[in-house]
Amino acid sequence: MSRARQVAVEKREFGMQRRALLGRETERRALAALVEQAASGSGGAVAVHGSPGIGKSALVAEAAARAAERGTRVITAVGVQSEEHVPCAGLHQLVHQLRDGIDDLPAPQRAALRAAVGLADETVPDLYLVGLAALTLLSDAAVKAPLLVVVEDAHWIDRASLDVLGFVARRIESDPLALVAVTRFLDDRLTGAGLPVLHLDPLTDEVSGELLDSVAPGLGQQVRRRLLAEAAGNPLALTELPVALRAVGGAYALTPGPLPLTERLERTFTARVSRLPADTRAVLLLAALNGDGTMDECLAAAGRMLGTAVDTAALAPAVDAGLLEPWGMVFRHPLVRSALHHAATAAERQAAHAALTSQLEGQPDRRAWHRAAATAGPDEHAARDLVLTADRALRRGGVAAALAALRRAAELTADPSARADRLLRAAELALESGQCEAAAHLLGQARSHDLSVRNRGRAAWVDIVLVEGSAQGEGTATAELAELAVEVAASGEPALGLRMLWGAVLHCFWGEPGPAARRRIAVAAERMPVDADNAGVVALRAYCAPVERGRAALESLAAQLDRWSEDADWDQLLGSAAVMMGAPALASRLATRSLDALRARGRLSMLARALCVQAGGAARLADVRAAQLAAEEAGELARETGQPLVHAMVHAIRAQVAAVCGDPRAQEWAAEAERTALPGGARPALAIVQMARGQEALCQGRYGDAFGHLLRVFEPADPAFHPWLRFYGVAELVEAAVRSESAEAARDVLRELAPLAEQTPSPALLCGLRLGRALLSPPDTAEQLYREALGAVPVDWPFERARVHLALGAWLRRHRRPAESRVVLQAACEVFDALGASAWSQRARQELRAAGTSSPRQDPVAVDRLTSTELHVAQLAAQGLTNREIGERLYVSPRTVSTHLQRMFPKLGVTSRGELGAVLRSTTTYVEDVG
Repeated sequence: MSRARQVAVEKREFGMQRRALLGRETERRALAALVEQAASGSGGAVAVHGSPGIGKSALVAEAAARAAERGTRVITAVGVQSEEHVPCAGLHQLVHQLRDGIDDLPAPQRAALRAAVGLADETVPDLYLVGLAALTLLSDAAVKAPLLVVVEDAHWIDRASLDVLGFVARRIESDPLALVAVTRFLDDRLTGAGLPVLHLDPLTDEVSGELLDSVAPGLGQQVRRRLLAEAAGNPLALTELPVALRAVGGAYALTPGPLPLTERLERTFTARVSRLPADTRAVLLLAALNGDGTMDECLAAAGRMLGTAVDTAALAPAVDAGLLEPWGMVFRHPLVRSALHHAATAAERQAAHAALTSQLEGQPDRRAWHRAAATAGPDEHAARDLVLTADRALRRGGVAAALAALRRAAELTADPSARADRLLRAAELALESGQCEAAAHLLGQARSHDLSVRNRGRAAWVDIVLVEGSAQGEGTATAELAELAVEVAASGEPALGLRMLWGAVLHCFWGEPGPAARRRIAVAAERMPVDADNAGVVALRAYCAPVERGRAALESLAAQLDRWSEDADWDQLLGSAAVMMGAPALASRLATRSLDALRARGRLSMLARALCVQAGGAARLADVRAAQLAAEEAGELARETGQPLVHAMVHAIRAQVAAVCGDPRAQEWAAEAERTALPGGARPALAIVQMARGQEALCQGRYGDAFGHLLRVFEPADPAFHPWLRFYGVAELVEAAVRSESAEAARDVLRELAPLAEQTPSPALLCGLRLGRALLSPPDTAEQLYREALGAVPVDWPFERARVHLALGAWLRRHRRPAESRVVLQAACEVFDALGASAWSQRARQELRAAGTSSPRQDPVAVDRLTSTELHVAQLAAQGLTNREIGERLYVSPRTVSTHLQRMFPKLGVTSRGELGAVLRSTTTYVEDVG
């Protein structure tokens, strides 16, 4: 962006008459408060929304000028329609103004940001890493002086830049930094960023009249009434329609009929254009089509169009007509640009684009788009240029820009095979950017052509992901996809084959394709021509056959702990596969292994999934603190990265954790998860919800309710049924059944599951079956079975051991052996206390009181007073990480880290970060001792 353009933006409308701000006192105070808040050290963001001409820019320009007068630095970016598909073009404008701080960024962030804005010819690792870099750059600048970031015409900012700005806006509450986005449209790019909205309504009749009288005094009453009616409270209309009335006799300003206001205003500008000289009209059209191009480009292109030299003198008539600002080739209002675009014929626009193409030899992306716009029919050269543009956009993290380029390239492609290939690639990118409807449409277009084996595989993968989380997938089609994946991998596309197989396995996880389809998918996984130690293959085989190939699958998963993997995306699936195997401790360790790599690469969507697995493993281990910590971060990231099913899983896990620790929010979390999971038949989330409800009811002594909730997970016809996750609910189901006179139903469940235990060493299944048999056994064999259940619990599952202790202690008490019962009940109570499983602690204390003793309720340890985020910050600070390093890990600013530390010190009773380690170690040591 040229300096002249920046100056123009800063001056836009603020230099106009102050009367344009009549009637905006409330909005002015709101922006002033935001700017003052940033100057005081705490930031915020807002989207200023309203129709064209409503006074958005004037309002923001006044706030920016006042901020600058008081020492706040103001930087501005402007969205331009023709650059909407240039990735990170808007971000580049901001970064350019803060370029002196780029070298001070941590190396990974510096490299990512430089690549994103085109300062380095490297691939952007992930757009979220770019977001962290932008956050750090802005935060560092704001430390030197409070900072106001203004994004004008945000509805035309490219998607990648808006994603980055949304990322920043959610994380600046502790920084002296304010962000204001000015927009006509509140599309998902802004609402998804969570910005509060300051909506500008039309001016009242009284204020409209005052404004009109100030710009056009002496109007006749009839004309005045007509202008007020046509303007409908729009300040731009109130100032421009009288000008049009004087200039052209009102022909365009007061055309009869229900003409939309925006079009009426465009006509007022178009009328002035029609009276200009030919060279002026040509330069204006070129400027309208050239976005943020230079004056030299437009003048040279005009000369090519007209066949004669054109210089800056051609701009003077446009300035005199009130279309251009006097300080450069800048339109007085965005409607001037759109008016010029609409007024030109298709042939005139094509000629202008062709002329611009000839002036952009060193700018391949802009040149490619202008060349495509100058083309009426198929043109393979133009299509190839756009494909290259898409490749460059992807290297810079611009998925949406690449998608737009590929869609246009497909339109320009005549060859059916090449067209199908480009449509499928566009469909894949549409999926990646969350545009499912666009992906489905592009997929349909691609399938109208004959597809190669490879492209059939790609199409099948897009199709399967479009219905991820739905139980509607037909088993035969899912199995055929898995078999096609093997064929594609064998043909030299192993990465695509694995991705397709993963699509098939997703249906085994989220839905229920049936045993026959599962067997075919498992066979296909075994046939994949990929190294047997590959993390993706190991995970997928465990997913689709956790029982049939249980022993080998569990051994392969455990072996992955000692292997280093280059692919963190596949690596994070290992933990999820261990969950399917019923090995929660292994799942937590495997999921944790991938976290650092995913954080470093900015893979926040995959990080959300890995944290969800970590939270789920910790919840099943009843490690309440670890589960809450991982679940909170996973939920925030799942929401930010647009993964509703992962978000539903996190809510279900939170319900499970709340049930374990007696938190009344368990029902709230369960209902929230169910609202998302039930319509799509997402069985895993529904199963966890029912187990959470069952555990809550069990701990409250509502045994009949508990049995009803838990039985649903074991009924194949129920939406909450899940063939593998049910392993985790066996013991609770049996206990609830025994205490609600439904023991025979529990015996049926054990008889059904017993053969599975002969095929798999699943810890969850084996522990559940052993404890279940003990609970159902007669007195003469019960004690021995309880002891065997206790001996079978893995050493890394203290909660399960404590649960068996509780069951054994209760049995001993009922059989008049109180002294022995007190020993095991006290052991159970201590473990439950240490883990934070308060609901189970209460059950153990009730049994101890019945056994003739008491166990004082433990006061919450210091760390339990912290929020999950504060605990995470404390853990990292205790490891010796600086605020900046913690910010890198958690994707927040260093000042936000500082704020968390200041809030947590009084809660922990410490005065420095050097004391954190001792506080945290004391809690961890106690858990290990009693476990």
